[in-house]
Amino acid sequence: MVEVLITNIEKSLQAKRTIKLLKSEFDHLKIDYDMDETGRSYPCGHTILRFEGSPIHTEQIMDVIRNEGILCELIRDNICR
Repeated sequence: MVEVLITNIEKSLQAKRTIKLLKSEFDHLKIDYDMDETGRSYPCGHTILRFEGSPIHTEQIMDVIRNEGILCELIRDNICR
């Protein structure tokens, strides 16, 4: 199972700290990220957090991320102009 979230994380250090926290709470998941390459503001510009494994408790993961003051949501299939 794979789940992909978008976030407003802007710095690699913040992404690494967030992943470290997530791995401590969800150690059965493989977690990876890609930084924003568009230079646009969230949600069109965003960092992607990718979760792989089972089970993935998306709402719990999103709660942890949001408790760190980070915006996040499930990735949508939309076109930003």
